[in-house]
Amino acid sequence: MTTAPRVLAFGGSLRRASFNQQLVRIAAEGARQAGGTVTMLELRELPMPLYDEELEREQGLPANAKRFKELLKEHDALLVASPEYNGSITAALKNALDWASRAEAGEKALTCFTGKVGALVSASPGAFGGSRSLANARALLTQLTVLVLPEQLSVSKAHEAFTPDGKLKDEKQHATALRIGARVVEVAGKLAR
Repeated sequence: MTTAPRVLAFGGSLRRASFNQQLVRIAAEGARQAGGTVTMLELRELPMPLYDEELEREQGLPANAKRFKELLKEHDALLVASPEYNGSITAALKNALDWASRAEAGEKALTCFTGKVGALVSASPGAFGGSRSLANARALLTQLTVLVLPEQLSVSKAHEAFTPDGKLKDEKQHATALRIGARVVEVAGKLAR
């Protein structure tokens, strides 16, 4: 690959000061340390209506859904932090991915996902660390043709897990998050050769 792999990193929460956004920042730092170029995104910056086929038919993709889709196209890899709501992924994450999956005129299906490498992390105040959402996020991204790496991280008791400067208190967890970001860059680089 002649250029550094480009990584889009985002969390599935709309909450300010989201634990998942903090966690994906650490993984993104690992991607940078491995030579990747990282774009950080907060889904709250791109509010989208609930996916509605009639709305799509009448008006096309909403502007923010188009912007999200373009960001996906511009990047080689994804780092996704998936919060857990009631044992599954958030509506915001599912909705954004649903909009992005829609093919526009003259475009192949799933074009913004094809050939992408992805990795998943999760943080939750609960005992499971959001791990149940990771299975759902993995299944969804795989369905969208993303090659999701087996490495993942769930951080429990997230309200106690971070230092004031945004690091994980548990050094092993912090190292794992960095390693996941680095691995995404490594695999994306190998696939692009």
